Amino acid sequence: MINLSFFPSRHLAWYMVRLFLTRTFAVLFVLVLVLETLDLLGEAGKILAVAGNGDAALWHYVVLRIPVLISRFLPFCVLLGTLIAFVGLNQNSEVVAMKAAGLSAHQILAPLVVASIGIAAALFAFNEGVVVNSARHVNAWSDNDYKPIPPASGILSNVWLLQGDDLVRAGIVTGRGRGMTLHDVSLYDRTGGVLQRVINADRATPFGGTWLLQNVQVYDANMNVVRREPQMMALDGVKPDQLTLAKVDPTELDYWTLKTRIAELEAAGRPTDEARAGLAHKLSGPLSTLLMPLLAAIAAFGLARSGQLLVRAVLGMALGFAYFVADNFSLAMGNAGAYPPLIAAWAPFILFLLIGEAVLVRTEE
Repeated sequence: MINLSFFPSRHLAWYMVRLFLTRTFAVLFVLVLVLETLDLLGEAGKILAVAGNGDAALWHYVVLRIPVLISRFLPFCVLLGTLIAFVGLNQNSEVVAMKAAGLSAHQILAPLVVASIGIAAALFAFNEGVVVNSARHVNAWSDNDYKPIPPASGILSNVWLLQGDDLVRAGIVTGRGRGMTLHDVSLYDRTGGVLQRVINADRATPFGGTWLLQNVQVYDANMNVVRREPQMMALDGVKPDQLTLAKVDPTELDYWTLKTRIAELEAAGRPTDEARAGLAHKLSGPLSTLLMPLLAAIAAFGLARSGQLLVRAVLGMALGFAYFVADNFSLAMGNAGAYPPLIAAWAPFILFLLIGEAVLVRTEE
């Protein structure tokens, strides 16, 4: 007799969800621990090479990096957690018992899909509230060679701007509008593409229609001499919002701030494809956890005694890896302007949703 209820048994649903969540977060804990250890081993020398950095700086780096790693690898851990849970259920013939009780493959997967939707919602909130801030600060700190950075919100790092023939680089940008401050500023003064001067300054602040540079070092390429000045005026015509729009990184901005930046880019006549693709991916990325139970379901169905359980688990993992490869490739094409932003963000999700559903139906038959 076929049971048509969405959740045929509350106890069975909780049992499936408990298996799924415990294995997913166990894999996440181990994976983040290993990756953070390897990452710290690679960066510890650079951090400790800066005078004043000690154990506290290392722990600060760990605290900033862990949210980024969790956000990046949680969908992959959902895939592995689902595979581990399904392999165990298959080996103990629990899936066979469920199907003998009249449950379809979709009913068996239903509790995991609902749990995945909850994980996706939590991941989106985590990305918006924690990850964007951690990514912005750790990138700024890394770009500044792990030297102290101003404790300001909305900080930008490694910003480049083309002003006429001249190139402007700001290592750190803090504040907005007239309260903006540039740190570690470099101005490459060019005429007809030929370098004339290189001006380096510790900081720069808006002053009328220009900028006041402080603690300045000027290299004259024609005279091959270097001179120092306590301050000078430069960057005529450069507006603070030009520097804000010079670097719009979707991974460092929350959803609503990114929408505002896109509107500002459009008003300034700047390309928005990369920002729009990143905005759409802020939704499709967390929702990728919804695909993982479907892609891993190939390991659940089929008799364990057939000897193909390992092959099925490998196929499920291969489908998951293929999704992540396709997602990264599509997003890169969207950033390059080759794909429309919505296609770049959503096409892999829809494609693998159809593939997973087709494999599930075929496997059940």
